[in-house]
Order: sequence, then structure tokens, then C-alpha cells
Amino acid sequence: MAQDINRLKVVLAEKKRTNKWLSEQVGKDPATVSKWCTNTMQPNLETLVAIAKALDVDVKDLLWSIKNE
Repeated sequence: MAQDINRLKVVLAEKKRTNKWLSEQVGKDPATVSKWCTNTMQPNLETLVAIAKALDVDVKDLLWSIKNE
């Protein structure tokens, strides 16, 4: 079973932003952003930093903690 790694969908909702908006901010296809939001695919580290900057959050806010697993 696939594990949710990123919290992108949650953070986008908290910031009241859309997948389309994010795709424009980071220069990626909307379908790619959709895959990130469903945890089907993960952004690379450079892209994760760009996403954090666009959403004005810390990179760690975009990831689920594994500390309590």
C-alpha cells in the first residue's frame, strides 16, 4: 500500500490555493501537481523548496512526520 508522504493537498487547502495556481507558480504541468497532491508521485527536493516558497511555508510543513510511526 502506498504511503502518503507529502501534505501538499492539505497545505493548498489551508492556504486557499488551487493545483492550477501552484502549477503556474512552479512551472509544472497541472497533471503533475495533481499527482503530487494524491501522493501518486513526489516532487524532487528543488521543486519542494520552490513549492514551500510559493506557499510561504517551511519545507517540513509539506511533509508528514514519520517520527510517530
